[in-house]
Amino acid sequence: MTFRTRLLIISAGAVIAAVAVVGWIVSEVTRRSFERLEEQRVRALLEQFRHEFNRQGEDVVRRISGIANADSTLNIAISLGRPEPDLAPFVREAEALARAQGLDFLELVAADGTIISSAQWPARFGYKEAWLTQTADWNSQGAFLRREQLPDKTALAVVCVRIVTAGDQRLYVAGGQELDPEFLRTLALPAGMRVLLYRNWGTGKPEQSITSPAGPLPDARPLSALISEVASTRRETSRTVTWTADAASAETFHAFPLTGRDGALLGALLVGSSRREQVELERYLRWVGILAGMAGVLVAALFSWWATARVTRPVKALAAGAREVAAGHWDTSVNVRSADEIGALADAFNQMTRQLAEQRDRLVQAERVAAWRELARRLAHELKNPLFPLQITVENLQRARQTHPEQFDEVFRESTGTLLAELDNLKRIIGRFSDFARMPPPELQQLDLNRLVLGTMKLFEAQLRQSPIDVEISLDPDLPEIHADPDQLCRALQNLVLNAIDAMPSGGTLAVRTSRQPGSVRLEVSDSGQGLTKEECERLFTPYYTSKHHGTGLGLAIVQSVVSDHGGRITVTSEPGAGATFRIDLRTEVPAALTSSGGVPDSKNWPLS
Repeated sequence: MTFRTRLLIISAGAVIAAVAVVGWIVSEVTRRSFERLEEQRVRALLEQFRHEFNRQGEDVVRRISGIANADSTLNIAISLGRPEPDLAPFVREAEALARAQGLDFLELVAADGTIISSAQWPARFGYKEAWLTQTADWNSQGAFLRREQLPDKTALAVVCVRIVTAGDQRLYVAGGQELDPEFLRTLALPAGMRVLLYRNWGTGKPEQSITSPAGPLPDARPLSALISEVASTRRETSRTVTWTADAASAETFHAFPLTGRDGALLGALLVGSSRREQVELERYLRWVGILAGMAGVLVAALFSWWATARVTRPVKALAAGAREVAAGHWDTSVNVRSADEIGALADAFNQMTRQLAEQRDRLVQAERVAAWRELARRLAHELKNPLFPLQITVENLQRARQTHPEQFDEVFRESTGTLLAELDNLKRIIGRFSDFARMPPPELQQLDLNRLVLGTMKLFEAQLRQSPIDVEISLDPDLPEIHADPDQLCRALQNLVLNAIDAMPSGGTLAVRTSRQPGSVRLEVSDSGQGLTKEECERLFTPYYTSKHHGTGLGLAIVQSVVSDHGGRITVTSEPGAGATFRIDLRTEVPAALTSSGGVPDSKNWPLS
């Protein structure tokens, strides 16, 4: 994943998260604000209802008290005290009194509960109203709710009762006004709110007893659960009702129970608050959040493009410069004009490459001087050994000439043999140094490595037959041909075999193996000698380093040079007392750089197992 993509994802995620959090906070604050406002409006409406109910109750009390205190009512009470009173003249009295006082209900009841006159239902003359005789202190009580039976329906009324006393005779005056849609229309409703009245008749479906200021509610079935809950708990209850599939049609209803004197549930006041405004505002905020998020993502995309363009261009330039430095171009510099941290990094990079170039020049010069000094020291050391016998031999010739002329010929023959032997030794030493100093570039040709191994090992048959060393040769028959210089590889293999033979003076096993590897072939030379330490393995290919008592220390250095010139790799694994194994890996396909220009290919980026 690119830096630009990561920055876009992070920026877009941050914007979306911020918009989501802000949207959630705004929605939550909005919801709570609407809830507080709804609570205030519901409480205000409930208080208004109570005020109107009390006002109507006081009005009923005042009117019933006026009827009870009237002379005509007192005369009726006195007439009831006579023996065998005639009640027929009073049958219509309640209708006239109710009309005069503007009451919906009025009954005149004797002390034994017998109805003398009923304004709302005249046919009930002579029926009993037992509930009136159960309370003796009606004159001290106010208005209350009561369910009233009418010829064609049941009504909910605000009722008051007063007692008229004439001697020992009592007359109950009970009357009131109906709590109907007309009463609901007296309430001032805020916008988005409405009030409904549920009257508990105890029969039928509850939703059929719900009315609004305009009359019965057409379809009150969604309110059934709310009515059932308030009927069972007798406490204030709230519930959200959705009338249609549209969430904006939802209303939150608060139900307040209305009870009578005995605590029985007679009805409930339902205060509904429309959630349309809240839902529409939440929808608006949601769309604003979505649009803000999309705009934020667009801005984040533009910002990430600008930021990455500002950052990645100089970073790519620095990466390209680093690759150039890794390729050996130490004088590489990057041209980044920036006053920020990237510019400082580019300046530091350019300063580093300048210092690297300067240090490389100094190092090359120092290495050249050190190499020539080491070469001169090693050459002087190797030449000193054969020069000393040469000097002794010449001095012997001189002494023999002077002191024993008659023996000079015999001494001369012996001395010339020694001189020739030491001169051959000098020639070999100089040849080895010469070979190492000027290794020719490999002359590539198709080469069967297995055939090369067999041909090289034939050169050591006589020597190995006379030694206590066992030879094991394991060659892969499916080994592919490679491009290599047969003479140089033969010389490298000879050095490795000689090195293995020298490591086993008391005998052992010499193993030579070839195998196929991914993209390369492998040549292994193993011995069962005394092995090498880790430090010796690390220094083994260093020129002039040797762990033997004789030798120039150039054999393995020459092997490494040959392998490197072929674009291969040589490694060694060994432990003290467990022998050593040298592995040479050579590519099956030689890069064009080796065949066209004679250069050495890069051996760091090709597959080896």
